[in-house]
Amino acid sequence: MSMIFRFRMLSDENDRFVRDYEVQYDSTLLDFHRFILSSLEYEECMASFFTADERWEKQLEFTCMEMGEGDDAPRSMEQVTLGQIIHNSRDRLIYLFDLFGDRAYYLELTGAFEADEGASYPREIFAQAEAPDQYDPSKNRIDDEGSIFDDMMSDFSDFEGDDNYDDEY
Repeated sequence: MSMIFRFRMLSDENDRFVRDYEVQYDSTLLDFHRFILSSLEYEECMASFFTADERWEKQLEFTCMEMGEGDDAPRSMEQVTLGQIIHNSRDRLIYLFDLFGDRAYYLELTGAFEADEGASYPREIFAQAEAPDQYDPSKNRIDDEGSIFDDMMSDFSDFEGDDNYDDEY
């Protein structure tokens, strides 16, 4: 049986957006890229995967196309499997789907296990909220959904315009 990786994908454009994917460890990054595009109903596009550290800082880059040779050149998605770059629980990837707008999704490994007999992979096992628009980030703010951050910070708006409140010590 094959090993399966489970990833949680989040967006910084919509705090309520979540996708959980299960993908075979020996799938190439190109296969994963195509699956993500399909699941989000996006058109084919240039994209890159990056490995990321615990602070989501980009590390190694993997591109759709060959970008030349040498130590500094990113490797092609077609040449790299998930199992080659993902080794530990909570390993992270950044999926940059808009190179010019620097728009990305953030993926974190949440589990690894044996494949279910008869199951087809890759697959989406959980979806919440609509995916951000592929081309127009201004369409992504959904006022009725709001932001978890905004909800939490609204408690502090009570002090706005209060001249009696002094934040100096």
